[in-house]
Amino acid sequence: MIVQLTGLAVDCRIGELAVQELRVEERTLDTQGIILQARNLRTYFHTPDGIVRAVDGVDLDVRRGEVLGLVGESGCGKSVTALSIMRLVEAPGRIESGEVWFEGRNLLALDEAEMARVRGSQIAMIFQEPISRLTPVFRVGEQVAEVLKVHRRLGGKQAWEQALALLETVGISEPEKYAFSYPHELSGGMAQRVMIAMALACTPQLVIADEPTTALDVTIQMQILDLMRGLHSRVGVSVLLITHDLGVIWEVAERVAVMYAGRIVEQADVGSIFEGPLHPYTQGLLASIPQLGEARERLDAIEGAVPDLGNLPPGCKFAPRCQARIEHGLTRCLKEEPELAATKPGQLVRCWLYH
Repeated sequence: MIVQLTGLAVDCRIGELAVQELRVEERTLDTQGIILQARNLRTYFHTPDGIVRAVDGVDLDVRRGEVLGLVGESGCGKSVTALSIMRLVEAPGRIESGEVWFEGRNLLALDEAEMARVRGSQIAMIFQEPISRLTPVFRVGEQVAEVLKVHRRLGGKQAWEQALALLETVGISEPEKYAFSYPHELSGGMAQRVMIAMALACTPQLVIADEPTTALDVTIQMQILDLMRGLHSRVGVSVLLITHDLGVIWEVAERVAVMYAGRIVEQADVGSIFEGPLHPYTQGLLASIPQLGEARERLDAIEGAVPDLGNLPPGCKFAPRCQARIEHGLTRCLKEEPELAATKPGQLVRCWLYH
């Protein structure tokens, strides 16, 4: 038996994420268990030109207290997967089928009022391009305070005080000054810190970070990654980190899911992915990364282009670009799609080379 602390709150008067008003519940808790589980998740966009299968049968597990990286090329369905989990897909998109289990409840079966209570308080999302996600006509301090008012029902003065302390917690050194700023007055890095403060305001159990360092310069990227890493280790929140940058994955994530054409093609711990990738697509991604001290006339590239999600080929979706298929003389790849299956403990791959 171990002790689980429930009813966590943020005590922001001291500028730190602290625990107050704890209710102690003794129960058996698998801390290495699954906090979020997506099964056969499908989200399609119904357009005049046909159906775009942006997410097409995704299976994904996020464990308690871990950072899971979801990586892949632009347009492979990473962001739509996140929006599907949060049930924020807008028309003409529609979640067609599947299940998303969080803390014993299927999020896709909740009514909108129940799902609204989950968003922010239990699952929070950090979007890319933070300035466009902040309301331009309200000061940023008011926007952080509003989260606390809605989800924790704090009064105006208390919400404002805790909003200031949250801004300090995410590395804004003059919170009183910046709290009165409008979004357009902030740099990209500062706006992202505000978004992180809003995400952490109600101590969620899971944070989904969608390309949190996109469009930031390298120095600010590292500051944001250090901030997220520090908050994760201190607060113990689970993180689903979405990015196309394998360097970010190496810095922050513990496990990796590789996505291609709306599907997960490989999933394993970071060490296995970087040291022994199995799927030819994962191998191609890693081969394209420039190596320090290695002189090459040109970077390796994966031949061909990502398939049109509105006109997907039969069989394995990577088969038309796969050199391994040609080298091994595999014809099945062009006709049948393999399942995502375990090849060794902790490593899953969707490839006929291993079935």
